[in-house]
Amino acid sequence: MARQRCCGLIAGEPICRKFFPQGESGGKPVIVQLEELEAVRLKDIKDYEQAICASLMGLSRPTFQRILHSARIKIATALVEGRAIMIEGGNYIMKNRVFECVECHHVWEEVPCTEGGKHGYEIACPQCGSMKKMKLENGVKHACGGQQHQGHGGCCGH
Repeated sequence: MARQRCCGLIAGEPICRKFFPQGESGGKPVIVQLEELEAVRLKDIKDYEQAICASLMGLSRPTFQRILHSARIKIATALVEGRAIMIEGGNYIMKNRVFECVECHHVWEEVPCTEGGKHGYEIACPQCGSMKKMKLENGVKHACGGQQHQGHGGCCGH
């Protein structure tokens, strides 16, 4: 009996969870799990080395490789066979968001936001109360904006 593998850490929810081919569908939809999509994002979009990708997801390198391979097969199958892609489920944990205050340089973590929860732009520095902060992602700073466009924006992508 195979043991259950570790949960992969993912940085955020996908913006879109359903993709459909134009015209007739070639059969049953392909299900891509959220940790598979994160593996593709890190390796194929961010172009990180596999060891770095595995580390960012909290996985061993062989486990990361298996997840990435599975995702690529599913995506290729959907494209070649004209099947819909549904992104859902999986074995994952959402990463906490990390912020740095522009005023006092305090660094802190916030749990992932949920529907109706506080997005990053609404959160004040717990040390000085300033609303001026930067989101940190792998050591890179990103501005936190209060603008929301079509339901997305802020510091969590929602």
